Amino acid sequence: MLRVMIVDDHPIVREGLRGMLAAEPGMEVAAEAGSGDEAVALVPRVRPDVVLMDLRMPGGDGVSAIERLGPAGHRVLVLTTFEDDADIVRAVRAGAAGYLLKDASRTDLAAAIREVAAGRTVLSPSVSAKLSAARAAPAPAVLSAREAEVLALVARGLTNAEIGVRLFIGQATVKTHLLRVFGKLGVSDRTAAVMAAIEQGVLPPP
Repeated sequence: MLRVMIVDDHPIVREGLRGMLAAEPGMEVAAEAGSGDEAVALVPRVRPDVVLMDLRMPGGDGVSAIERLGPAGHRVLVLTTFEDDADIVRAVRAGAAGYLLKDASRTDLAAAIREVAAGRTVLSPSVSAKLSAARAAPAPAVLSAREAEVLALVARGLTNAEIGVRLFIGQATVKTHLLRVFGKLGVSDRTAAVMAAIEQGVLPPP
């Protein structure tokens, strides 16, 4: 008998999932929890084969719970309405064995639970595509403190001479910093550098 633990802060969702899983042969709901913290406390006593975990919950979110459960070898399948790239990456990096959206059918959910219990990874198609895109995306450029300072002043419209006066450095030094910034961001001019830095989160949006 596959033992499943449901973790969701909405009682009506837990009730619906409990009914769905009760209809599946060879599967039973071993326990329920309304938060990540509650789940972490219950799992060692309940010892479920799979923890069905929502992500955004008061009283301890799903990702923090996964981070604590994963190293102990507990299999966690995320079931959530959220498919933001950041949510997906955080959950997978935390150790989630699967990630499904709540629009999944009962058949798909049951199959995913069995796959995760067997030690395999399950991702819904849309989640898999987003995760692949996130992995393929280049890492944000890492600027030194001085380079970031120079670029921030460029974003404010200051010339090299004005930046030099502001930072007490020569214009040649300002230019050297900018050339390094251009190289790290893969651009060739000041405007493109500012735009790329904003897109990558290196600079805050104006």
